[in-house]
Amino acid sequence: QVQLVESGGGLVQTGGSLRLSCAASGRTFSSLTMGWFRQAPGKERREFVAAISETAVITVYADSVKGRCTISRDNAKNTVSLQMNSLKPEDTAVYHCVASISGDPYYVPRAELLYDYWGQGTQVTVSS
Repeated sequence: QVQLVESGGGLVQTGGSLRLSCAASGRTFSSLTMGWFRQAPGKERREFVAAISETAVITVYADSVKGRCTISRDNAKNTVSLQMNSLKPEDTAVYHCVASISGDPYYVPRAELLYDYWGQGTQVTVSS
């Protein structure tokens, strides 16, 4: 079992920045593919944001955040972070940290169903 706890959400103005963090426990962190999804208000689907492979050699981003967000991880501290810059009102959502156990160091899925563990989420609100 893997426990994921997000932090760093909040209210920010358009153009501002936030850094989300996720602390993981319960399994060897370096064996996990990590990522972030978000769910906007009133939307049923959760949207892929970014993901990072076990040793950070591969990162992938949704087109909607590419160039504005950076995902990173610290395997010594069991944390993954999402630096978000130039925030827009459409970035408003609950952001969930996710983890996948694959055993493949190059595995970086974008599909929601391919992630095994989810955090409770942290709210990000961008005001116009």
